[in-house]
Amino acid sequence: MSEHDRMPDPEKIKEILDVVAEKIPGLLKELSSLLYGPESAKKYAQAAAIFYKELKAAGMTDEQAYELTQQYLSTLNIGKMIGRFSDHNHH
Repeated sequence: MSEHDRMPDPEKIKEILDVVAEKIPGLLKELSSLLYGPESAKKYAQAAAIFYKELKAAGMTDEQAYELTQQYLSTLNIGKMIGRFSDHNHH
């Protein structure tokens, strides 16, 4: 595998990011509705898998998709903590 095969050109990366940016708002809304139900841990794993699959489908490498999925999951964790915190404040 040559160096060129591994590194997509900037235009291709921009294209991928545009696709991802278009899909993410709807995807996030859909996923966050899954995540706060009673089976939250299971849904959480499904959400990560869906997110990863979407990135791969958009043409990202395993590493890129993994990295973004990690970041996505950490934002979900923060969201859940904030959600719990604000729940406590209401009671």
